[in-house]
Amino acid sequence: MEAYLLDWANLLLRWVHVITAIAWIGSSFYFVFLDNSLTPPEDPALRDKGVGGELWAVHGGGFYHPQKYLVSPKKLPEHLHWFYWESYSTWLTGFALFTVLYLFNAGTFLIDKSVFDWSPMAAIGTALGFLATFWVVYDVICRAFGQKKNGDLIVGVGVFAFVVFAAWLACQLFAGRAAFLLVGAMMATSMSANVFFWIIPGQRTVVAQLRAGQPVEAIHGQRAKQRSVHNTYFTLPVLIAMLSNHYGWLYQAPHNWLVLVLFMLAGALIRHSFVARHKQLAQGKPVSWVHAIAGTLILVALAVWLAPKPSAATAQPTAQPTAAVTFAEVKAVVDQRCVLCHNAQVQNKNIQLHTPELIKQNAQAIYQQAVVLKVMPMNNATQITDAERAVLKRWFEAGAPTAP
Repeated sequence: MEAYLLDWANLLLRWVHVITAIAWIGSSFYFVFLDNSLTPPEDPALRDKGVGGELWAVHGGGFYHPQKYLVSPKKLPEHLHWFYWESYSTWLTGFALFTVLYLFNAGTFLIDKSVFDWSPMAAIGTALGFLATFWVVYDVICRAFGQKKNGDLIVGVGVFAFVVFAAWLACQLFAGRAAFLLVGAMMATSMSANVFFWIIPGQRTVVAQLRAGQPVEAIHGQRAKQRSVHNTYFTLPVLIAMLSNHYGWLYQAPHNWLVLVLFMLAGALIRHSFVARHKQLAQGKPVSWVHAIAGTLILVALAVWLAPKPSAATAQPTAQPTAAVTFAEVKAVVDQRCVLCHNAQVQNKNIQLHTPELIKQNAQAIYQQAVVLKVMPMNNATQITDAERAVLKRWFEAGAPTAP
């Protein structure tokens, strides 16, 4: 019953997390597009009002005319829409999901004893430390170099170097699946912290100055804009880190930290290509796809690198045909590697595998989880071998027979 209730919590939190993340990413992408698509207003009256850029758009059967003031409007409207609950809700639901799935089951999900053998409490404390430490280091880098000459470049290089180090360290300490997710979570935490500590406070300061009739300090908007730009570049790297836990061949790969870094770099390059494209279109310049092509080439290189190596039978055309797998062989593998977590008493994911009938009934799930995705056994806790996975593969592809 406890496992069943945890599955419900996992499902509902994941659902809400995805919904709020779509809202946050959607609004973020839209405003980045808007900022880079604005053109100087043609109407002198708009320029006199302080409008620095405008855009005409059509959507949903209507026409829209968004305008952006360089610093602030001369008169602040009574009602303002604030964009922050999308960010806060995404982080809160994500952290709750991380707690239910990873922290609550640290011994299973955070720890792979073949990577690093330590206690669940130590693993939990270190995982939380990753979230806090990355934000502190990232924020210090931004504060120290963000306003200097070539500050954006210095910050970009510094943050990238720290992400590489964090990815390497996480993969030396945690199970691969948890390490990938943790790197994404620490970056997502900084994204939400940017909103909480910089973007919204800066906007509140500007609003307070306007309402008090004081001169508006442009620095608040500039800092908020800088952190907002960082968030848009973090988005695709965070998403691939979050999605990676469904693909065992990613986080179980040799040098898995480098796999993660290259995936995130490809995402950032592709995202930059779209950001630059909006600006180039607004300025009437030819669109450059250099960064998108570079990101795509990285993905192609990863696909080639991670491609499964041919088996001995495939590599030798003259090899004898592979003998059929007996069900006794399959049951021996399942009994030794799977039944520990899938039996009459322990039914993880409501799956039982302790009888021939149940093995046959769950043949598709066994093939998908243990052979295709290679995510089971979790963190390979029972040390299943590639040869044993091959036995399951041949059995399933032969129709999953149960006859002796």
